[in-house]
Amino acid sequence: MAAIEQPAPKAGKKPRARKHSFRLDMTPMVDLAFLLLTFFMLTTTFAKPNVMQLQLPAKPQSDEQITPLKSSKAMTIILGSGHQAYYYFGLARPEDPSVPVPTLHTTNFGPKGIRQALLARGRQLPEPVVLIKSGPKAKYSDMVDMLDELNITGQKKYALTALTAADRQLLPPSERQ
Repeated sequence: MAAIEQPAPKAGKKPRARKHSFRLDMTPMVDLAFLLLTFFMLTTTFAKPNVMQLQLPAKPQSDEQITPLKSSKAMTIILGSGHQAYYYFGLARPEDPSVPVPTLHTTNFGPKGIRQALLARGRQLPEPVVLIKSGPKAKYSDMVDMLDELNITGQKKYALTALTAADRQLLPPSERQ
């Protein structure tokens, strides 16, 4: 509490107006501040992390259960170094000379990068199948960003597959190692 301290008057002298010292006790205010802080810390809800559900199919028992994919419906995305993504349309099949070598395009994970390529492919083809392949220098955050882009663009069918030798030959020499 606040208090004004007054010294006792000395005997035999005329009392004068003196400066009185003022003392403010801050203890109750500090107690109140800590009580409010504790109350709000205990009653607030912390932000819960958002998790994207990923359901993996069961492993096929034999080769007969594997569904073949049409090359016309496929879009292959290869994750590279430096937050780069390489993509091409179709499948790379070096053993089949009738299939032309696909054209490799380079982009990034910005809003005008891979997202625009996915949206353009979705407009061309009703339900494309996106094959995601991680390059040798790709980071985990690139895979998370790619899955986010697939979620944002509303892709229904996608698969995480292994990088093949044909895909590795399409990459620039700095990405092949």
